[in-house]
Amino acid sequence: MKFSMIFEAQLVDPTPERERQVIHDCVEQAVHAEKMGFDRVWAVEHHSLTQYAHMSASEVFLSWVAARTERIRIGHGVVTMPFGYQHPVRVAERAAMLDVLSGGRVDIGAGRGATRQEMRMYGVRQEDTYPQMEEALRIFSGAWREERFEWHGSIDIGPGAVLPRPVQDPHPPLFMACSKHDTLRLAAELGIGALVLGFAGADDVRAMRKVYDDAIAVRDGSRLVSTEVNDHFSALCPTVVLDDAERALRLGTRGQRFFAESIAHWYGGAPAPTGYAEDDDHRAALERRREELVARLHEANVPARPVDTGPYNTDHAYGDADTAIAYVERLREIGVDEVMCLIQMGTVPQEVCMETIRQWGERVIPHFRARGGAAR
Repeated sequence: MKFSMIFEAQLVDPTPERERQVIHDCVEQAVHAEKMGFDRVWAVEHHSLTQYAHMSASEVFLSWVAARTERIRIGHGVVTMPFGYQHPVRVAERAAMLDVLSGGRVDIGAGRGATRQEMRMYGVRQEDTYPQMEEALRIFSGAWREERFEWHGSIDIGPGAVLPRPVQDPHPPLFMACSKHDTLRLAAELGIGALVLGFAGADDVRAMRKVYDDAIAVRDGSRLVSTEVNDHFSALCPTVVLDDAERALRLGTRGQRFFAESIAHWYGGAPAPTGYAEDDDHRAALERRREELVARLHEANVPARPVDTGPYNTDHAYGDADTAIAYVERLREIGVDEVMCLIQMGTVPQEVCMETIRQWGERVIPHFRARGGAAR
């Protein structure tokens, strides 16, 4: 099992100064993650989502991280693929350049960038997001595999060479953001790894793992985007770990409350999130929001699934190191290939993020490395 971290660059009450600080803080966390034994860092790409994500140019952020590290893998989690955001050949060129400079450490995830706010900023149409994401995956996986490349689909490309060539042969591993069962099935059919939201808890991760595995079992290969298949399942794990388990729970649920309210704002039109006092009962507040959402879904005759109410579930790795180990044991039993730690939530102080990374590196990750060594 692998261990990684993901960065949104979230912040409360943004100012240019705070924004600059949080981005530098994320770099510091990523460098610390390598020292503490993490396998990979992921950076999102979002646009104009104030507070929720200030990580708009993840290729630049990841280049900076790659220059400050030697071993840890560098992941786009994810690139917004519809053509209005960026041309697929440009994605291939940038990713290959980073693969060269990092010594072959790059991973590429695909996403739709389908909030109304982001689509308005780039003139992207909702109905184009799925087909263009898939077409982009096929374009740049082909561009990396072929010395002279051309493509004639909804856009025409080439013929010509896409340069530089990546270090990883034939190309960096491919992934997709998966928040729904349909996208899990699509990732499996395309032969690419799944980056799964885990806010709904271990039971929902178990259900999503089954959907992914079932789709892999019945695919016929006709929709694979590359000759290289990557059946890798990575699950999000919100976490704050301190020696003071009660404080870790307070800070973790406060960070999750900020994250959940940010999602509700940008994806559902709810009011913008705000900062909250550390000693508020954030767990109770999240439970109230969950119950309100379930009531609205029932009123609209829509069954309330765990994924619908996921951001409001607080059963995660918040507490001391033993709490985190126990939660990761559940993910290991499910068959998760990678635990993707979400530590940098908008209200979590930098010193708490750094301490959480240390606790994972010194106590949580070694527990599972030892298990793996014993099994071998």
